[in-house]
Amino acid sequence: MLKHWPPLSTLRGFEAAARLGSFHKAAEELHLTQSAISQQIRSLEAYLEQPLFFRSGRSVSLTDAGHDLLSTTQAMLQQLAVGIRRLGQYQKPNQLVLNTTPAFARHWLLPRLGDLRRRHPQVDLWIFSTDEVPDMATQTIDIAVRDDISSQAECSFKVLCTDRLYPACHPGLLALPLEQRTTLHGEREMDWSHWAVESGIDVGQQDQGLNFSDPGLLLDAACAGLGIALVSQLLSRQARANGQLQPLVEQTIRGPNWALLTHRDSETNARSFSEWLIENLQTQ
Repeated sequence: MLKHWPPLSTLRGFEAAARLGSFHKAAEELHLTQSAISQQIRSLEAYLEQPLFFRSGRSVSLTDAGHDLLSTTQAMLQQLAVGIRRLGQYQKPNQLVLNTTPAFARHWLLPRLGDLRRRHPQVDLWIFSTDEVPDMATQTIDIAVRDDISSQAECSFKVLCTDRLYPACHPGLLALPLEQRTTLHGEREMDWSHWAVESGIDVGQQDQGLNFSDPGLLLDAACAGLGIALVSQLLSRQARANGQLQPLVEQTIRGPNWALLTHRDSETNARSFSEWLIENLQTQ
């Protein structure tokens, strides 16, 4: 791809000259001589085999091709500047890159971030939520909290807790007959087949209904009154406290294991967050 690019230095000179409408002003901005800017523009025009400026004495104006290239160049340079500036976050001494599932980030972590900031303001947390299990050896991730991970090389592994699952719905649905309640279906442990086998209790679940691959979205749907769902006890604590969710029965079944994966190079930096996380999981 690079062989189709003109010299990048010529694009910087072109952008400045086109934006300022002057080779002289562009030279001043870039701390170059005017002849250097003129040479860059001539080199770029030769590469593109067409003029980019109309010259009239000391004044210059863009051709149609020049206007077209200016918009492209400015967008490219802006994106490059943003990308380079973003690299600064990797040099923050207390930066902690956390990978977790979107459901955990939204339903468990987000309501508790205020407490984390009050107790550990030095932790500069970067939340990187993904559906896919991260590869700690190749990705820039310090710590992972997920219900779908196992041990990896160069990482410490710790099971934090075993989740419990239970059928629930918005309190407004409790007045409806069982057969009129829509059934919300999840995947993995939140498939109703696990409930049927392990509890044997019929709460009106049906084979038809709405299906969700994201347990967080499944929980959102239940809280919105769209139907009954098999939900995570861990993730639904805030919703129950807010009165958005009501258990259909007191019975629960075993859910997934939530685990902590910490890269060995990040164990010292991650200690404050890990201790806060474990304390909150055990006390709530």
